[in-house]
Amino acid sequence: MEKYQKVISAAIIAVGLIVLGLCLKGGIDNFTNKDRRVTVKGLSEREVDADKVTWTMSVQVAGDDLQPLFGELNVKMDAIQQFLKEKGIKGKGEVTVNTYDVTDNLANAWGGNQPRYHYTVRRSLKVVSKNTKFISQLRQKVDELIGWDVILDSDYAEYEYTQFQQLKPEMMAEAIANAEKTATQFAENSHSTINKIVEAGQGEFSIDDADDPFKKKVRVVSTITYSLKD
Repeated sequence: MEKYQKVISAAIIAVGLIVLGLCLKGGIDNFTNKDRRVTVKGLSEREVDADKVTWTMSVQVAGDDLQPLFGELNVKMDAIQQFLKEKGIKGKGEVTVNTYDVTDNLANAWGGNQPRYHYTVRRSLKVVSKNTKFISQLRQKVDELIGWDVILDSDYAEYEYTQFQQLKPEMMAEAIANAEKTATQFAENSHSTINKIVEAGQGEFSIDDADDPFKKKVRVVSTITYSLKD
């Protein structure tokens, strides 16, 4: 009986040593591999057509009496609106006339540098449209305003891309896939394999002008950290 108990005790000790060895091995492996990771960036890029344009035109006049200047600007703004109407702006863009911007030239004068006129008054008109092609064609005819007794002080258009949210999921998926390819290649070169994602950002998005003024460059960069294993 005593001999039998000794055998059982020896077996328990042996099993305990085996389990302890496995635990130690696992701990050593984890200790060895815990800092084995790679951080990579994944890029997704698209060139898209701008789908919104804001066209701003302004007229400036100068004089010593404000009321006639306001009246002159009103006439010119009416002329621009009529010009746009005749060119077919209705249904293709929203037109807004901004308030007056008055500069008191005498208040800003100094020393002997006296201005010719007391006041300079500017007023602008804004056209917002999703028909970027129509507006770009219309801008090429803006010199015709001279025949309407209107000379623009400034004329510029800002193009935007507004459907970014629809494009976002697809670009995020592509950026993550490209990051995984880079991580996989790194792991192969170091005789390892990628394990799981340790850290991942939401991605940095940017929308910039392309070489073509009617195009936008949409870009997303995702930074992802993978753990590695043998």
